[in-house]
Amino acid sequence: MIKVPLQQIIEKIKETGLSEEEINSKIKEKTDQLSGLVSKEGAAHIIANELGIKLFEEPHGKLQIKNILAGMRDVEVVGKVQQVFPVNEFQKKDGSSGKVASLVVADETGTIRIVLWGGQTDLVKDLKEGDIIKVLSGYTKENNNRLEIHLNDKSKLELNPEGEKIGEVKQASSTRKKIEELSENDNDVEILGTIVQVFEPRFFEVCPECNKRVRQRDEGFFCEAHNVVTPAYSYVLNAIIDDGSETIRGVFFRKQAENLLEMDHSKILEYKDNPERFEEVKTELLGNIVRVVGRTNKNELFDRLEFVSRLVFPKADPKEEIKRLKAEGVTEAPSEAKPVEDQKTEEKPVVEEDSVVESSSAEEITDGVQKADVPKAEPEKTNEQGEKLPSFEDI
Repeated sequence: MIKVPLQQIIEKIKETGLSEEEINSKIKEKTDQLSGLVSKEGAAHIIANELGIKLFEEPHGKLQIKNILAGMRDVEVVGKVQQVFPVNEFQKKDGSSGKVASLVVADETGTIRIVLWGGQTDLVKDLKEGDIIKVLSGYTKENNNRLEIHLNDKSKLELNPEGEKIGEVKQASSTRKKIEELSENDNDVEILGTIVQVFEPRFFEVCPECNKRVRQRDEGFFCEAHNVVTPAYSYVLNAIIDDGSETIRGVFFRKQAENLLEMDHSKILEYKDNPERFEEVKTELLGNIVRVVGRTNKNELFDRLEFVSRLVFPKADPKEEIKRLKAEGVTEAPSEAKPVEDQKTEEKPVVEEDSVVESSSAEEITDGVQKADVPKAEPEKTNEQGEKLPSFEDI
């Protein structure tokens, strides 16, 4: 079933002359009439049908990214490569292994992620940023509230096809929010605030081949894909961010921790056996203004929201941020942070698995004998073949 977002349905209905307030009133009336047994999207669908509004055209030929909807089949799209992510292996339900890779492409109307399964993953080794690709016979679905195009054995991906050109691409944008405005499951949101507290990085064992979390057994550290391995180490860093409206715990996994600290992997690993040396780093971070793009996650144990970073811009310039906000039509400047001494936070850090290279759900990471508080795991998703569907958060 093709899924049309609620706001897109409302925009279509507004073309009849109805105001958004009138449409929302009709939606509420319809959901009440059906005793709450229909969602707002379903009610809006019914209203559109009653008004004779065609919400979408069946896809024929090449689509612009802005016109792609969840549930479409035989999708054809052309885009310019923005990012290419490495191939990852995972375990299927029958115990065999599978492969998945992804890339982000853009055209003049938007950006979208392309997901490749099985033998299709071999195609990514030839791709680089700036290449133009053409996807044929893809299918679309939502993953963590993000629209994706998936390729299977029937799909095709053409590299730099003759005659296809892409103009200036539309970059993915995030919504700026104050911390007090954040809600559970917010995605692709951006906050700007001051770091007022920093915790030491937590290190955990990963497979050196696939970078997934490994567990210690009698025979050593075990990876589901590569059996007994000599582990490498990854890490997560937690910091309290204050924007004057509220505070929130920011969670920075490996790549984003490196960006925040402006250090490479080998440098951060030095603190694993010498945690006391990190005190100086913590002091230097305090008071820094950072811009962070990511998603909110509900920590059930402490009943609070946390912000999992996807992109971090350390040492953001407040003057430049104000200029950017004004250019985007936002008149209110970021608030000043509260003094550091006013912060009251638990000592125990929050940790979650890296969602691409580690796992698609949160798992425990222990520190000695004391367990760190763990965010609630997302429901497991599968593709059409029953294979476990990894989450594709950028790290």
